[in-house]
Amino acid sequence: MDNMEEYTINDDLRACGLLDDDEDDLASGGEALFGSSAAPINVDGDDDDAGAAGGAAEDAAIMAAVEGDLGRLKGVTPFMAAAQSGDVSTVKYLLDRGGDLMKADEKGRTVLHHAACTGSTKVTEFLLSKGIPVDIDYGHGTALHQDAVNEQDKTVKILLDHHANIDDLAVYDAIMAGADVNGKGNLASPLVIATMQGGYTNEVQLLLKAGADPNIPDDLGRLPVELAALNDCMEEVEMLFPLTSPILGVPNWSVDGVISHAKLEREKPLEEHHIARRKAMFKSQASKAFKLKNYDLASKLYGLAIDHAPDATLYSNRSLCRLQMGDGEGALSDAYKCRMMRPDWAKGSYRQGAAHMLLGEHKQAHDALLDAQKLDPGNEEIERELRKAMELMKVSPDEDEQ
Repeated sequence: MDNMEEYTINDDLRACGLLDDDEDDLASGGEALFGSSAAPINVDGDDDDAGAAGGAAEDAAIMAAVEGDLGRLKGVTPFMAAAQSGDVSTVKYLLDRGGDLMKADEKGRTVLHHAACTGSTKVTEFLLSKGIPVDIDYGHGTALHQDAVNEQDKTVKILLDHHANIDDLAVYDAIMAGADVNGKGNLASPLVIATMQGGYTNEVQLLLKAGADPNIPDDLGRLPVELAALNDCMEEVEMLFPLTSPILGVPNWSVDGVISHAKLEREKPLEEHHIARRKAMFKSQASKAFKLKNYDLASKLYGLAIDHAPDATLYSNRSLCRLQMGDGEGALSDAYKCRMMRPDWAKGSYRQGAAHMLLGEHKQAHDALLDAQKLDPGNEEIERELRKAMELMKVSPDEDEQ
């Protein structure tokens, strides 16, 4: 990810004629945008008659700036630049004058990105209070991701407090904790894991920035750039290709050549010992993600393990992940598959009961938990949930008739 350009709001405003070349930095407050000799724009909309004409012209000029009509700045608006400065009063003024919270520059950065990635904590809090989505992403990463790249820990905390998605924070936390970004001693490097899953472009970028080696292969000898190509992740391929040493089996060493090579590799079936190894690797990584409470990542990793060799335990574990994510339907689907593969296992019935409970289907939950109780008599957890389901059935006895 490119670093933020060094510029100030003054540069932007001078470009559209709102400041003279010799003016000093902006004082706080929107009226300072026009200097002491200009007629101020009244925020309440009641300009004095004497300054009405000048105010209208200045209104038009500032709106052009607010909309990013400054070609040389590639879509960066004074609103965005003010967010970087940390000046809440100027940001508020520009928002009141029509600043667009959702507008992005040519690098996909909104005003929230500009505030958070420069550590402007007060502006970040202000913008979030105005309703800008915390996970807004125009294809170049969320503000949280870019914060992690730029190591802005204070604004990372603010974004997390506002429930930002933490898919890539497990990688960030590991890097900040001094973890080995090449996963020495593990079945696969973190970069291999990220590219093998597909769609984890933010994590790939974070790992590369932290010094991950793109020339460490997986257990089949395939490099991350090949794995990215296998998953049709073009952005990752283009990111990894310049850092990857030429592969002997790829005669046309280019991005297109790697993609063509990956298509041929996709047709080759895996041997049994590779399947078993892959399953163990994904299950181990999923368990680690679950312990970090990254349930979405854990669910996807269990899914990869299932793709290689499904079993009841994997479906049970993914069902639990989906329960934690509030995905009742997904949790129920996995619980059914778990019970089909291992009908005499109490945990499958218990997972089914928990999924029905989440969905508000208390009668079905009671029946599934009763099955679990029969398979594992005396289990306190099952007994507790069964009593809860019975109590809820008393509250809504006619739920099946509605």
